[in-house]
Amino acid sequence: MRTLHVGLRVADRERSLAFYTAVGYEVVGSVPETPIGHLTMLKLPDDDFVTIELVHDPSRQVDTGTGLSHLVIKVESMDATVSELAARGIEVETPSSPDGSEDFRTTMVTDPDGNRIELVQWPTGHPDGMTAADLAD
Repeated sequence: MRTLHVGLRVADRERSLAFYTAVGYEVVGSVPETPIGHLTMLKLPDDDFVTIELVHDPSRQVDTGTGLSHLVIKVESMDATVSELAARGIEVETPSSPDGSEDFRTTMVTDPDGNRIELVQWPTGHPDGMTAADLAD
């Protein structure tokens, strides 16, 4: 088994699409009329598959209390990413380091519907995702 993608309900499809493409996502395609609304499939340039599905139904109010905490995106360079996002008009929180080092850094951005996205710069040599080794005492 593996996770395929996350579906995010959005209040304004164009506004959310502008935000996610400014972050760096690419539109893979869309399905305009489904029982849950218009679906827009997104992926980052280095992803092989769709990772986010924007779900827009103008007849439904967006519920911000769905239990979603945040999405996480791996970045190669925190400084370069923060600069690029700022140039695109996206407000980024001040990066910090969970372990006090200069090569493991995180920060957050918030999409137009209040969904939080954590940006993570892993230390050199770290696997692309979290492993049990990250959680060991």
